[in-house]
Amino acid sequence: MECMYYEKMEGCRVRCLLCPHKCVIEDGNIGICRVRKNENGSLISLNYRKITSYAYDPIEKKPLYHFYPGSNILSIGSFGCNLACDYCQNWEIAHEESLSMAIEDEDVILLGKSRGSIGIAYTYNEPTISFEYVYHMAKLARRNGLKNVLVTNGYINEEPLKQLLPHIDAMNIDLKSIKDDFYKKVCRGKLEPVLNTIQLAASKTHVEITNLIVEGLNSSDEEIEELAQWIKSIDKSIPIHLTKYFPAYKMKLPETTYDALIRAKEIARKHLDYVYIGNVWGIDNNTYCPNCHNLIVGRYDKGELRGLEDGKCLKCGNRINIIY
Repeated sequence: MECMYYEKMEGCRVRCLLCPHKCVIEDGNIGICRVRKNENGSLISLNYRKITSYAYDPIEKKPLYHFYPGSNILSIGSFGCNLACDYCQNWEIAHEESLSMAIEDEDVILLGKSRGSIGIAYTYNEPTISFEYVYHMAKLARRNGLKNVLVTNGYINEEPLKQLLPHIDAMNIDLKSIKDDFYKKVCRGKLEPVLNTIQLAASKTHVEITNLIVEGLNSSDEEIEELAQWIKSIDKSIPIHLTKYFPAYKMKLPETTYDALIRAKEIARKHLDYVYIGNVWGIDNNTYCPNCHNLIVGRYDKGELRGLEDGKCLKCGNRINIIY
């Protein structure tokens, strides 16, 4: 499949224009993402219709807490990534050669309609580097009455993002840090494009944010404060998921402590309406009205609406940022 968003150069080279890396790729070589290859001066997608894994997940696992709580969704993923985070949780499919299988569009749609699924979540690896496939499937899914969810690092250029967004119903965007230095050293990327993605996406579709907290790297009070204030500058009702780090891939630092996560939540809650902790068993991740603390969604088992009517809190009438 020939890629969208690239330009041809002299000497049979091409420049990819999909993500901020803007890789210049020699004939026969691949870009940083490992899935876009120059073949005789044309940029080809190597993972079009190729799936490494699929599963039915609770929507809360994406994590999306304010988008059809309690529902299931078909999750599909391919291989490759345009960042190289030292703590990558899915490094086997992001940075290594992975077994994949070709799958027909009709089969994906059939799976997306099965087992009570509300749609398709493009996840596991970085879905935006499979732009052509995700764009194609998102339009097809919509025509079949399915929802489209993008779980992404947000590292995509503005023009392709604008083309994709009208077909996306919800996004979880991984904001790894509010510091550019963290992106450069730990993720081999830049912060600004991710901030731009969040700003643009939040104006077009439902957005939730994940921040994986690594003690000593992005966990200081000052950084959490800055991150929360930046999100507030867009919309304080954007949910954020502060997630526990576990040693993975190249990073062997100790796992994030419970106290560090609680501290981060306390700081973020001063600025944001909905702050959750992820990857911690047994913690209270119910949704409460930020105005009167009435229970809106109970998550003792799976998401269950309790105190909402016409998008408002049953107790005080406050508008709740939730799609159901």
